Amino acid sequence: MRYLTAGESHGPQLTAILEGVPAGLELTAEMINEDLARRQKGHGRGRRMQIEKDTVQILSGVRHGRTLGGPIALVVENKDWTHWTNIMGAEPISKEDAAEVKRVISRPRPGHADLNGAIKYGHRDMRNVLERSSARETTVRVAAGAVAKQILSQLGIEIVGHVIEIGGIVSSPLRDASISELKRVTEESSVRCYDAQVEEKMKSAIDEAKKNGDSIGGVVEVRAEGVPVGLGSYVHYDRKLDAKIAAAVMSINAFKGVEFGIGFEAARRNGSEVHDEILFSEERGYYRRTNNLGGFEGGMTTGMPIVVRGVMKPIPTLYKPLQSVDIETKEIFQASIERSDSCAVPAAAVVAESAVAWELANAIVEQYGVDTMELISSNVSSAAERSKDF
Repeated sequence: MRYLTAGESHGPQLTAILEGVPAGLELTAEMINEDLARRQKGHGRGRRMQIEKDTVQILSGVRHGRTLGGPIALVVENKDWTHWTNIMGAEPISKEDAAEVKRVISRPRPGHADLNGAIKYGHRDMRNVLERSSARETTVRVAAGAVAKQILSQLGIEIVGHVIEIGGIVSSPLRDASISELKRVTEESSVRCYDAQVEEKMKSAIDEAKKNGDSIGGVVEVRAEGVPVGLGSYVHYDRKLDAKIAAAVMSINAFKGVEFGIGFEAARRNGSEVHDEILFSEERGYYRRTNNLGGFEGGMTTGMPIVVRGVMKPIPTLYKPLQSVDIETKEIFQASIERSDSCAVPAAAVVAESAVAWELANAIVEQYGVDTMELISSNVSSAAERSKDF
């Protein structure tokens, strides 16, 4: 499977074209809208979340609630477009109107794509960069992930994204919480955190950053259970599934690091404390005593829960802007301000969940059949039985 997205932050709409989604998958707009609403929640979100109430239109590839096997077109309208039609319109404008209409941005914001993108594509108006590089694009990535989650759900695979750290405030380690329990608790949390004792501290840190015109980042975690053994491959670097998931998570706006299982902690432990011992039972087949490697060995899934974390830096759009240089005059200025959040880590957990879901669903479709959900379900079940009897 693959997908492409199109659209600008203040353009008329965001669009995603999904190719390779199997036929026979139950899919409705309501299923996708549920995740779009989850993305817009979270303590610390900005005023745009009050303007945009994201809902999807399914324009092709689905008939009467079932996928057809052809490309699926998803569209999310930008409700704020009415205020930006002159500035972001596709039609040419006269030179006389250009200065007033365009609101030329010549002062790059530190931490954004503004300056690098302007140099790369030759834009003197950096709105041409920031409109596409905006995290608004993750809206339709979540829509695509919602489709992938329907594939996983039909195969008995559960997945959830949640927050484990905001602004240096860290939640207690998870013990034996199931995915369903993790979902239930974090959906009720305004910071999408399982640890109720630190939730208020996280909210206070977000409020303090907002009061100071600043922003804070954090760490999100995605867990998936019920994943078959052997997704991915060791035979080539570009077929290792953990590498694909790492790339997908790193591609999310403002993410600067990824780890699986105990991640970087492995560098501080002996090998005997890191690697997961292999056990066997008639009921479970092969399994690991621990899950320090986060469900992967050799680029392949082990059948243990997948555990992947991503580090999100503080959002670089600040209400006490950092120093910048005007690309026209070369004079020092305070960087321009665009509408922003003081913390988007809770929303980023939903985006990360979608990114991981897509890569897992794609690996399953590639490995177990590409045409129908019925064929894929049958092949996954057969493979599970073979792995237990191996």
